[in-house]
Amino acid sequence: MHQRGMRAGLLPVALLGGSMVCALAGCAPEPRAPTVAVVVPRTSQAANALPTKLLFGDLHMHTAWSFDAFAFKTTATPDDAYAFAQGAPLRHPSGGVYQLDRPLDFLAVTDHAEFMGVMSAMQDPKNPLHALAVAGEVVSPDTVTATNGFKKVLNAIESKDMAVFDGHAGDVGAAVKDTWARTIEAANRNYKPGKFTSLIGYEWTAVNDGRNLHRNVIFRGDTAPQPFTSLDSNRPEDLWAYLDKVRLRGFAVLAIPHNSNASDGLMFASTDSDGRPIDAVYAATRSRNERDMEITQVKGTSETHPALSPNDEFADFELTQTYISSLKPITHFAGGYAREALMRGLAFQASEGFNPYDFGFVAGTDSHVGMSPVSESHYFGKAGVLNGTPEARLDCTYCQGLTDFRKWSASGLTAVWATENTRAGVYDAINRRETYATTGPRMQARFFAGYTMAGARPGSPDWVGHAYRQGVPMGGVLKRKGSTAPVFEVWAAKDVEGANLDRIQIVKLSAKGGHAAEKIYDVALSNGRRVNPKTGKAPPVGNTVDPKAATYANTIGATVLSAEWRDPDFDPAVYSAYYVRVLEIPTPRWSTFDAKALHRDVPKGIPVSIQERAYTSAIWYQPK
Repeated sequence: MHQRGMRAGLLPVALLGGSMVCALAGCAPEPRAPTVAVVVPRTSQAANALPTKLLFGDLHMHTAWSFDAFAFKTTATPDDAYAFAQGAPLRHPSGGVYQLDRPLDFLAVTDHAEFMGVMSAMQDPKNPLHALAVAGEVVSPDTVTATNGFKKVLNAIESKDMAVFDGHAGDVGAAVKDTWARTIEAANRNYKPGKFTSLIGYEWTAVNDGRNLHRNVIFRGDTAPQPFTSLDSNRPEDLWAYLDKVRLRGFAVLAIPHNSNASDGLMFASTDSDGRPIDAVYAATRSRNERDMEITQVKGTSETHPALSPNDEFADFELTQTYISSLKPITHFAGGYAREALMRGLAFQASEGFNPYDFGFVAGTDSHVGMSPVSESHYFGKAGVLNGTPEARLDCTYCQGLTDFRKWSASGLTAVWATENTRAGVYDAINRRETYATTGPRMQARFFAGYTMAGARPGSPDWVGHAYRQGVPMGGVLKRKGSTAPVFEVWAAKDVEGANLDRIQIVKLSAKGGHAAEKIYDVALSNGRRVNPKTGKAPPVGNTVDPKAATYANTIGATVLSAEWRDPDFDPAVYSAYYVRVLEIPTPRWSTFDAKALHRDVPKGIPVSIQERAYTSAIWYQPK
């Protein structure tokens, strides 16, 4: 058993102190994909097979083959990242060796497609790229010099000005092509069906005037075509056209948007990239290609914001306040957060008959060191030497106008309900949205809805089997059945090595006449608490966190919570979506552990404790 306050996740072993080739080389582009709908199978489950395997993994991981990770002094390769995910120790670029105390079930290495492997090639004296002036900067042992080199390469991506490579576009393209081939080889080398799944993927790193539009591209099979990069186009519509095209060639593939919280309202806008109103073709294309979105990661949570959900007492949680690569403040919240986007999608569906934002929830870390930083007690940042030590994090030693690392999080993991731990099993669960995201802990969650849920009450014999047979799980669609209100079955259990649970909430989103609304219901509370009928709020669970000792106690909360619930405000004519939010009792934040290690107080403006949580994919109710 873990000592109170020692969060499960990482154990320090020894704390020691085509696409882009075409864009660059000038080869002819392939024809655009057709605009007709491409049918994607929602699942490949065998007949009568139920997804009863709960698997945890990280869908967003970078290694030294990413241009920025290399500048942050990361040396880990994809093989190292896959080994770490399976429980092997790995040295951090800032010093120290870390190891997961519980291996992950799956991992997607998603190195940036833009200049993939190019920085690594620059350190090879035999490679022509080694002689470039920028190579001298990015390979410099001096952190400031290397960071300046990283900024120059980042500018090349954002501006598409290749001058920094001084006429070596062909050599850059060759390095990318070779690295992508080795990425696929590493994923296949580490794939262990039934035990560990390595997913082939990359990150499409597009921005619009500094506003984040990044997507992770995940493949189902054991091979993949050359990546489409933001140098080919930074328009999501062009990425989707590429995905449709390669899907017709037999590659099952999805895109997962991340850090919508840093898009300044652009990720889930009401218009397309050219400012035209969203139409049915756009909605179908987006829904087909983006089945899920990353709701939490190191760079904050993208569920909701206090400005969007003023009545949500838990909305102010691990929020990103600035653009990713600068201290420019984010001012547009609508269009940047999942809850508001789901409501926007419902409003489209109610008024226009289509929904571009019917996505499920997943998570990743966005680590740039080949290791998943999801443990509060053993947090090591994500940006290599820039925030790899308590001093660098709390003093923001290397922020240099990039961001405030003290506001970053130890997060997050994707949970999937799968039939088996294989590429097909994991990918198909993601594709059908039977997923939930956690901010790090491995709590368990189930969520079903139906009209006749006899025998499906949580805790009853074979209740999960009954729920599947009579209803739909998280990520599913429930169609109207007369005027009957559906029954929701929800169950959650604490991380066996973590904190107790505070509560289960169901977040209801609805749209009528083009207008959307949200309401939060506390459906299961620990310690016998009840919702105050006058305020509509439940009393706090309490807080056992000792800031000086960086500990907490499981003397409050519950190990398991469940409920059978009907919407008291149900209107059979209204489009709605329901998702579950599970909250733990308060525990120490990583910054509290850092402050303890440095014998300091937690910096002002930084939370001492947090309530870790899980977000399930929604269940959609359709009145037509």
